[in-house]
Amino acid sequence: MKNAFAIVTLSAVLSACAVAPQKQAEPAAAAPADAAGESAAPVAAAPAPAPAEEALPNVDLTGDMLFRITKAELEFKQGNWQGPYITMLALAQQTRDPRLARRAAEMALTAKQGPEALSAIRLWRGLAPNSDEATQYFLGFAVVNDDLSEAEQIFAERLKAAPPQARPLAMFQMQQFLLRAKDKAAAFALEDRVLAPYSDTLESHLILAQGAFTLGDNERSRTEAEQALRIKPDSELAILTTAQVSGDIDTALKVLSTFLDKYPKSREVRAAYARILADAKQTELARQQFLILLKDQPDNMATLYALGAMAMQANDVPNAEKYFTDFVKVLADHPNDERDPSKVLMLLAQIAEQRNDFDAAYNWLDKVDGADEKIYLAARMKMAQLTARKGNVDEARKQLAELKPTEAVDQAQIFQADAQILRDAGDHRAAYTVLENAVKRYPDNPDLLYDFALVAEKMGQLELMEKALRQVMIAAPDNQHAYNALGYSLAERNERLPEAYSLIDKAMKMAPGDPFIMDSMGWVQYRMGNLSEAEAMLRRAYALRSDPEIAVHLGEVLFAKGDQAGARQMWQEAQTKDPKNDALKSTLARLNQSL
Repeated sequence: MKNAFAIVTLSAVLSACAVAPQKQAEPAAAAPADAAGESAAPVAAAPAPAPAEEALPNVDLTGDMLFRITKAELEFKQGNWQGPYITMLALAQQTRDPRLARRAAEMALTAKQGPEALSAIRLWRGLAPNSDEATQYFLGFAVVNDDLSEAEQIFAERLKAAPPQARPLAMFQMQQFLLRAKDKAAAFALEDRVLAPYSDTLESHLILAQGAFTLGDNERSRTEAEQALRIKPDSELAILTTAQVSGDIDTALKVLSTFLDKYPKSREVRAAYARILADAKQTELARQQFLILLKDQPDNMATLYALGAMAMQANDVPNAEKYFTDFVKVLADHPNDERDPSKVLMLLAQIAEQRNDFDAAYNWLDKVDGADEKIYLAARMKMAQLTARKGNVDEARKQLAELKPTEAVDQAQIFQADAQILRDAGDHRAAYTVLENAVKRYPDNPDLLYDFALVAEKMGQLELMEKALRQVMIAAPDNQHAYNALGYSLAERNERLPEAYSLIDKAMKMAPGDPFIMDSMGWVQYRMGNLSEAEAMLRRAYALRSDPEIAVHLGEVLFAKGDQAGARQMWQEAQTKDPKNDALKSTLARLNQSL
């Protein structure tokens, strides 16, 4: 057999046989996280054809070699790593073929055996000293293990050998490697020494500015950033670093604003400026900056999302819908973009539902995929609720029944959603049965217990209601809704009013800005005869949330105070919002009033 033929055959054998176990294979080129190789290992795939710089030895492929390689690969595929690793390493030492050393390294990395991987990588690099891939693997290990002395020599040699136009990239590659070093101070000192000969370059100062900032040395970081700006006055990264170490938001904003006055096309700086303004609650100024960005790039998804979120926060629903819709359209035109639109789709559905456009809401929700299991489940449950609101309760419940979440907390949510659909349809008995069964299955779930308590009250099971709410208080002592619900129930029945007041007061201390708890407090004050306090509290609640039931309560308090015109106004507002409101009907009947 001739040597040339043997080399080709050996390459073919290596390419054909080197197949990693599927369960062990992970993304290629991953560097180990520590000496034990606890991070994701590279794919144990076939060694690629040797690059031109790898001088391959003249090796005869003997029958024994072929047998050992094939046997090692088969054993490795079955989940055994140690024997195959030893075989590949021994063959690499015997043949001086770097591909076999590389394969041994892959096996050890896949098995997360750091020391063995490092031994194979050292051999691989020794056999192929010009292999950039072998050097990259070795540097990954050296940096993670804080073996920086050997790494420093390699970094210095790489920078020196790099052509001037390629040197900046080599600098940033060194920075990326050193980000994984445990000893950040030692890594920064290494950067400082290796970059010293290149102090006339922008990149050296940017890297040192960022490294100093990581160590908390803001003064050094500022100095390096300023030197970078002297080399390139319009450097966005340099001015962003300067703003980052400025010490306070106002100074940072001034730094960025001054820069933008000189260089208005600096997109990254303007985006950072807008984000800082938003964080500083300077919403309108932030919005103006994002609009400038949008004018320059109408299809920029980050800008569209930011404007949509700001509009939503400002309750500017039309613009929120516009920006979020554009975001979804642009994302659909970029199938390789990894952004998850689920939250935006949920918000668009919420907007559509608020204007009673149930079909549009349903369609938005239907676009939510399973990338985030929790959001997907929430979307499907909301779709079922929309189906019920359109009058098809049976179909809605069928949709819920088709959902098969694996976690108990999610299964409990399905029961809650099912019961809510039945409650909204007025079938409290069926809702009671659903929740009664659910509580038996998940007896410690406070949300289920709470919903069961509310339905039990509707069914006149007051003792069960109180028992369930007190179970919630034990299971979730910070659940203000349980205290509020029991307190309100007592007040509504005009029973144990001091206890009712105490329960609601505790709920208010937990959530002082909750309008529904304020409503309960106003109602118990009314029951206790404190009409002025009741009116003040109910007006506060109604100002926060113009809910029909709050309006009904406020109307009754005003009626009791003799303000019949004010009472009628509140009741009419409640009727406009919800013509079928049960609380309004019962109140008008009890007070012998009509609208």
